[in-house]
Amino acid sequence: MAPATRRANLAARIEDALPQTQCTRCGYPDCRGYAQAIAAGEADINRCPPGGSEGVRRLAAITDRPFRPLDETRGVEGPLRLAVIDEEWCIGCTLCIKACPVDCVVGAPKRMHTVIDALCTGCELCVPVCPVDCIAMQGTGSPATGWQAWSESQATQARHRYTQHGERIAREQRAHDQAMAQRAADKLAHLEQHSRIDDPAALERKRAVVEAALARVRAGKANASRDT
Repeated sequence: MAPATRRANLAARIEDALPQTQCTRCGYPDCRGYAQAIAAGEADINRCPPGGSEGVRRLAAITDRPFRPLDETRGVEGPLRLAVIDEEWCIGCTLCIKACPVDCVVGAPKRMHTVIDALCTGCELCVPVCPVDCIAMQGTGSPATGWQAWSESQATQARHRYTQHGERIAREQRAHDQAMAQRAADKLAHLEQHSRIDDPAALERKRAVVEAALARVRAGKANASRDT
């Protein structure tokens, strides 16, 4: 088996053993990124506070590395805490909705937001983005920590929702890009009417700038299509 294939298979096994909270406390953008770094020998196995000591033991068994205590510079093992929004102070800015990796915050612009407890992974990523400091992390009442506080089914659900979240973000970005490209194309087709510029040479320079921007968008779409 090729080294790259072995590394990819190892990364997949490591990812399966992670709690899928997508909290980024490990220093990587998501659980998959951390798993790939471990498989590549670029990260230690003790950087996941949500998994706790049991999580380190699981990763040690998979990677044949020695067990090491949790790296507390990444956080400490503790009971599961869920995000709670103070509805009296919420201004409906939607920043927490954008920050949540599993789409467990619901609401609309300038409307009160709330967290669906059963879907919250306790990642805490919504807390620092709130401009009015109306989000707090509250315990569930259980003293259990690590994998004793977080089930395999919850990890599976979180992973699935994170995948859906990524797909939604990509879909919305494509729709935005298409709308902007169409808007630019419409202006290009009627540049004289949309512009206050009277000088023909200046209009042609502006036309060239818009055409170049549209060409970059088309090139980006073509590259994205080849990568998928």
